[in-house]
Amino acid sequence: MLQDASVGLLLAIVSLLTSVVSGELMCVCDETAPYCEENLTCSGMLCFVSKHQQDGETILRKGCLATEYELCKGSIQENYGMKCCGSNMCNFNLSIMLKDKEEPGLPLKNLLLMILVPLFVIVLLGVLVGLFLWKSRKRQIQFGHNELGDMDFILKTSMTGDSTLEDLLDDDCTTGSGSGLPFLVQRTVARQITLVECVGKGRYGEVWRGTWHGENVAVKIFSSRDEQSWFRETEIYNTVLLRHDNILGFIASDMTSRNSSTQLWLITHYHEHGSLYDYLQCTSLDVETCLQLAASVICGLVHLHVEIFGTQGKPAIAHRDLKSRNILVKNNKQCCIADLGLAVMHSQHSDLLDIGNNPRVGTKRYMAPEVLDEQIRMDCFESFKRTDIWAYGLVLWEIARRTVVNGVVEDYRPPFFDLVPSDPSFEDMKKVVCIDQQTPTIPNRLYSDPTLSALTKIMKECWFQSPSARLTALRIKKTLKKLSTSFDKPKQPSLQGDQPRDQRSNV
Repeated sequence: MLQDASVGLLLAIVSLLTSVVSGELMCVCDETAPYCEENLTCSGMLCFVSKHQQDGETILRKGCLATEYELCKGSIQENYGMKCCGSNMCNFNLSIMLKDKEEPGLPLKNLLLMILVPLFVIVLLGVLVGLFLWKSRKRQIQFGHNELGDMDFILKTSMTGDSTLEDLLDDDCTTGSGSGLPFLVQRTVARQITLVECVGKGRYGEVWRGTWHGENVAVKIFSSRDEQSWFRETEIYNTVLLRHDNILGFIASDMTSRNSSTQLWLITHYHEHGSLYDYLQCTSLDVETCLQLAASVICGLVHLHVEIFGTQGKPAIAHRDLKSRNILVKNNKQCCIADLGLAVMHSQHSDLLDIGNNPRVGTKRYMAPEVLDEQIRMDCFESFKRTDIWAYGLVLWEIARRTVVNGVVEDYRPPFFDLVPSDPSFEDMKKVVCIDQQTPTIPNRLYSDPTLSALTKIMKECWFQSPSARLTALRIKKTLKKLSTSFDKPKQPSLQGDQPRDQRSNV
């Protein structure tokens, strides 16, 4: 094969020399061209390249011309074209394009591809970047704190239609990051609510019963001086997964203008029994209900205190204002914790302690000793959890006092009712709790019932002056669960009661 190639090269060189001597040109040719030699060269007066369409196929030819054809001087046609040149092997790289069929430039299909493909890539990248930003921000939604009109809401459209609140809260259209609805749906719900009656007033605002599509909702309207509590509670509910039976169910948050003034609304589930404070005023309890109320409160507090890891997790939260007025009673005689305006959040992953920016302090009557004497460690999250335990012990005392034992029950009274005025000052509470180190008086009758006696022991272990000596919420929950099992078991009949009547008469 190598020998044949050498012979062909030699023949080409000989032909080239011959053409030079004879004055003819050497040209590249194909096998179908006239005068084409075995080495695919030919000699003539001109070299040419031609192209034509035949049965939908484009045929290209190269070769030699003995004389100059007229077509070499003419223009290229739609179905046929020819180019000629007058130097040796000049048609080797000579190309030809037919008119219309093969105009220089890109075909329409290629042009569309060049436009559409980059456009598709850009749109795809935009979607991916948008998803990434949404996921990274959904747990860090911040509200502008400078002016009411500067809040930076991330809105997500959704149709409310004739849905119920349960449909909206359980639907997949929620943000997934919090307990409520997407912001646009929240604002839509808020604007469809009709306020029916005021069910409570306090120094920090009012609570109304409202209706939305025939369903009752609670609307807490914050006063202007408690604006930061609304910001804080809205922030927590929209960034933290707080769906729990013993945490007040959040529906929406909105700013609305009524009577030429701006109102801050927090819309939650409505519980007709009202707060635990209101419930205890008019209701005496049996031991089982007492234990049920106490256990449900501590279940809610455990959910707040515990950090949950994972994509659907939550940071640890300390309430900082736990009291009977901030606990609601549900129809099933369980409680749920409300009012997170002073809450503190902590994440082990980032070791970030988020105290918020609320100048408001908690309720003085329920303040722990370390808060009253200003010795609490503000840089330690455990310190805030321990103040919640102190307050829980006081709530437990309120519940136990309203529990009937042997037909006896006390009227409702707030903690330390016999030691401080009805609206105690900071100094009043500091003297009683820190200096005198007094705790609420426990009625002696409670010790006659084993369950209530166990509750009094828990109270006392919540009231240690040393915060680190107090029980944890989880330990209290386990203790109360163990007490509850005695009510869950069916009562066993006595041995005598199992006997037939005639047998008992014969004994």
